Amino acid sequence: MNYNSYFDKAREASRRPTLAPALINRVLEDVAAEAIAQTEYILAENQKDLDRMDQADPKYDRLKLTAERIKGIAGDMLSVAQLDSPLGKQLSATEMPNGLSISKIRVPLGVVGVIYEARPNVTFDVFALCFKTGNISILKGGSDADFSNRAIISVIHKVLAKHGVDVNVATLLPAEREATTALLNAIGYIDVLIPRGSQSLIDFVRDNSKVPVIETGAGIVHTYFDESGDLEKGAEIIANAKTRRVSVCNALDCLIIHSARLNDLPRLAHILKEKEVEIFADEKAFEAIKSDYPANLLHEASPEHFGTEFLSMKMAIKTVGSFNEALAYIAINSSKHSEAIISEDAENIAQFLNDVDAAAVYANVSTAFTDGAQFGLGAEIGISTQKLHARGPMGLEELTSYKWLVKGDGQTRNP
Repeated sequence: MNYNSYFDKAREASRRPTLAPALINRVLEDVAAEAIAQTEYILAENQKDLDRMDQADPKYDRLKLTAERIKGIAGDMLSVAQLDSPLGKQLSATEMPNGLSISKIRVPLGVVGVIYEARPNVTFDVFALCFKTGNISILKGGSDADFSNRAIISVIHKVLAKHGVDVNVATLLPAEREATTALLNAIGYIDVLIPRGSQSLIDFVRDNSKVPVIETGAGIVHTYFDESGDLEKGAEIIANAKTRRVSVCNALDCLIIHSARLNDLPRLAHILKEKEVEIFADEKAFEAIKSDYPANLLHEASPEHFGTEFLSMKMAIKTVGSFNEALAYIAINSSKHSEAIISEDAENIAQFLNDVDAAAVYANVSTAFTDGAQFGLGAEIGISTQKLHARGPMGLEELTSYKWLVKGDGQTRNP
């Protein structure tokens, strides 16, 4: 199949005059309202996808839509509509000695391609953020969520057509794998490509794309319980980070505990026990918790349990003998997504926040907050774990580049 017709229409849409901010916001508000109005239809199509997936699959929860989740997605779109647009924002301005006036302003990235797996909410999120920033979105969802994505894009296109806006500002490609290959090779059509999904998907896109890529990496998330950590506070933070929603990239994968606090491990994990979290503990942690934790949920860890993104009701526990050992362990095993410390030691907290190399670093807070909406961005295009251009939750500003405006009055350069 030739995908150039999709790409040509998207590129043509990107060359049209920028839409008025008021129109952009009205469209976003109407898409949010239409999403809620079409909840029954969207859920019926989503159920077709769910019926094809094993409920034990970690992707099942990401795939699943509910009326409450659609309401939350609509709320995020309204939040995006209410945010100030970064387009045209002046980043710098200089008057040169020769009379040139040089300024730098924010502009859209252009045509943004997004490849994602069983996450139908991404269809709404990407559209809202790209539309608000004047970008054109080309979406390549996974076959697991194709019924859901088709339903969602039909809702978006209905509202765009109602407002006289070219529907090609948001394009959903066929779910077939050949469409992914076409996107990876769409030189001259796609300005940037963003993969959202498993580490294998991200690695594949990075290794094979001929167009620029912004990585939104997998989340291998640690929380370190320091020697001075508050037990009550820690138990709540750890349980929230692990169990709030296990299939998301900010969910806790490994609890690191100072050896001086091993006797407190049963109390620290009491909520995890109630939630039936399966634990893979190193030798010291296993001995400390085995008399209190259900035997069917507790296992001795193997090397593969560390540095693993579980995406399920499973987590590892690693014992360290010092604060510096915890830092070293995180440095080796982190995916540079989200890392946290639970401590009452101000010096350790300051050093942790300064030294840990991750997109989001927390002190006495659940890593569940690594989210564009929670960071005040309205929604997110993904969580970037790289350092060039964007890092952490990617909102409106991260979907822009800049250009230089140079004004003069006949100046020429000599020699």
